[in-house]
Amino acid sequence: MARQKVWRSRVGGSDTATAPHPGTPFIGVDVGGTKILGIVTDGITASIRDRVQEPTPKNPERFADGILAVVGELLDRVPGVAGIGVGVPGLVDHAGVLHYGPNVQGVLGLDIAGQLMRRFPLPAVAENDGYLTALTEHRLGAARGHDHAIIVTQGTGIGGGLIVNGQVLRGANGFAGEPGHMLIDRFGHRCACGRVGCWEAVSSGAGLANLARDVAAEGKAPGILTAAGGDPAAIRGEHVAQALAEGSPEVEEILARFSWWVAQGIGSLIALLDPSIVVLGGGLSAIADGFIDQVSDQVTDAIVGGRHRPVVPIAAADFGPEAGAVGAALRARDFVING
Repeated sequence: MARQKVWRSRVGGSDTATAPHPGTPFIGVDVGGTKILGIVTDGITASIRDRVQEPTPKNPERFADGILAVVGELLDRVPGVAGIGVGVPGLVDHAGVLHYGPNVQGVLGLDIAGQLMRRFPLPAVAENDGYLTALTEHRLGAARGHDHAIIVTQGTGIGGGLIVNGQVLRGANGFAGEPGHMLIDRFGHRCACGRVGCWEAVSSGAGLANLARDVAAEGKAPGILTAAGGDPAAIRGEHVAQALAEGSPEVEEILARFSWWVAQGIGSLIALLDPSIVVLGGGLSAIADGFIDQVSDQVTDAIVGGRHRPVVPIAAADFGPEAGAVGAALRARDFVING
C-alpha cells in the first residue's frame, strides 16, 4: 500500500496527514503605494471568492496595521481559511521580513509574516510583489509553459520576476527580481530609491513624467506645460494621460522616448537571462495602442547580437491589478504544503 504523505503545518511545526483539499480558501494580499488589496481564492486558480480594498496608511508606523486590518476583515467574512500570503514592493527576505522598499519609504525591517502569525493562528508568508506577479503569470497567465521568462510590471515604479528553469528566481536572500533598479543612465533622472539613473526613472509612471518634463523643457510640449502651470517641474503623469486622452500630438515625442528606454532595459534583461518570452504588464503597458509593438520593434537593436539570435516575443500580461494578490494566494497554498 502506498505510504500516505505527511504534510508539515507552518504553525508550531506540528505534522498533519491532511493536505489542503481543492476549494480550501487562502488569502492573498497585494500592498501598493496607495492601496492594499486583499482577496480570497482557492490558491490554485484566479477565481476570487471575496475581496477587500483599503488605502495604504501614509504613516510608516501604521503600515503593518493596514495589512492586518485587511486580513482580519477577510477572515471575518470567509470561514476555513488555511493560509495567508502578502506581497509588498521592496526587499523581502526568505523569512518574510521587509528590509527596504523605495516606494514605501520609512518601512524598514518589518517582520510581516511574523506579525501575521502572531495576530492570526494561520500559516503566513510574505514576498516581493514582483515575485508574486511572476508566479501568477507563469502558473496561470501569459508565461505559462515557459521555463525561462521575464515578467516586468510598469506602474508607479517597476516590478518584476524572473523565471529560471521553471521556477521564480528568489536569490540568496530573497531579493532577486528588481529590474527597475538596474543602472541604465548614470547622468539621468533621480529614482525614488535615491540613486540617479535607474531604469525605473525612465520606464515607470514616474519615469514617464520625467521624460515629459524633458520634452517640455525643450519647448516641444507647450500644451502639457500650460496644463502644469508653466513649470516643467510641475508636470505629472496625469498631465501626460490627459494629453493622450485628448489625442494631442505632443505625446508622440514623449512616447517615443519612453518606448526606447523600455526597450533598452528589456534588451539588457534578455542579454543576461536568455528567456523564451518577456511579459509586460502594469497599467503603463497599455498606455497607447501598439505600445508593446513599438517596444518590440526596438528590442532587437538593444540586445548584443540581436539580429543573430531568435526573436524573443514580448507579450501583454494576462492579469491586471489583481496579479499580485492572486500570486500571494498561490504562494500561501504552496507555503502551507511545502514551505
